[in-house]
Amino acid sequence: MELLTALTIGTLFAVGVFQLLRRNVIRSAIGLVILANAVNLFLMTTGAYMGDDPAYTTADGLISDPLPQALILTAIVISMGGTAFVLAMLYIISSRYQTANMDEVNNLKN
Repeated sequence: MELLTALTIGTLFAVGVFQLLRRNVIRSAIGLVILANAVNLFLMTTGAYMGDDPAYTTADGLISDPLPQALILTAIVISMGGTAFVLAMLYIISSRYQTANMDEVNNLKN
């Protein structure tokens, strides 16, 4: 199961980086969301206690660490805010220049 999880995280990370490097801004925004989800999934799997017990239960006196789950919840909220900012910038650029291709956008300093 750990191999499947590692392959899934690696694939999500690779797809997210690939989409970030595209010249289309919409695909770059999607890549940012995929990359943030891959990092959150990675943090969740590294912080799990044997992958069996959730943080809020006790089983045989063993409690999994709730800190990674709290950090991931915070990361989800921060990535949602970053995604909203990127989408707002995308809306402004696409309405001003009538394109989502960064090769066709000129004079960004104005």
